[in-house]
Amino acid sequence: MESTTLMLLLLLGACIGFLAGLLGIGGGMIMVPFVAMLLEARGFTPDQVIKVAIATSLTTILFTSISSVRAHHLRNGVLWRLAALLAPGIVLGSFLGAQLAGALQGAILATVFGLFIAWAATRMLSQIRAGDGPAGRELPGKAGLFGVGSMIGAISALLGAGGAFLTVPYLINRGVPPQKAVGTSAACGFPIALAGTAGYVLAGLGDNLPAGTIGFVYLPALFTIAAGSILTAPLGAKAAHAMPTAAFKKFFAFNLYLLSAYMLWKAWRLAGF
Repeated sequence: MESTTLMLLLLLGACIGFLAGLLGIGGGMIMVPFVAMLLEARGFTPDQVIKVAIATSLTTILFTSISSVRAHHLRNGVLWRLAALLAPGIVLGSFLGAQLAGALQGAILATVFGLFIAWAATRMLSQIRAGDGPAGRELPGKAGLFGVGSMIGAISALLGAGGAFLTVPYLINRGVPPQKAVGTSAACGFPIALAGTAGYVLAGLGDNLPAGTIGFVYLPALFTIAAGSILTAPLGAKAAHAMPTAAFKKFFAFNLYLLSAYMLWKAWRLAGF
């Protein structure tokens, strides 16, 4: 890997780690578009670029989730029984979601991702204005949690995300305290990443991919981004307690809209328009 690309990936990882600590996001929504830009010059076909970027983003969660879960566990912030009830559905949904992503055309996948980023930005702005809503219904039983976990896992695998954007609001709306919702979501991130990674590896084995890949996972980008994010995540968490983040969230949401526009434009190109 060229030194310029290496430095860009380290910088990307550092930014993702800081934002994850500051805003509580997993990083996939900003990681995927930038990784896609870098991969275009490395021998990947246009259709492979989106799949490899999403798979690599999802796999980085294997590294970042462990330290996050440990920190929340030490503060008694993980509802382990709830995480265990969600995990079977999450594993199944993540694996199948990765298989589906591998079968989809790159244009469709880029469109789905671009629309998701726009939704995430809009939701972030609405939360700033309205704050958290009141708790709604109680948590369902085992079968219901299996279904919820399956949906969270499938959508997360399709988008290369850790699932917190779905898990945290769902749990809070079911009466789980916000701190424990975040900690439990972090515990669910590892099975999402593990099953999703396995799915993307299997789905990409038949593709003629450049060197350095295992299935759709691009190892040089994976390890470089993970190294950068691990170093800066504590700094972001420290900054979150020392500065108001409302203005920063607005700025971040604006940039998400720009990234959404880029992904939708890429989908337009892949579709041949």
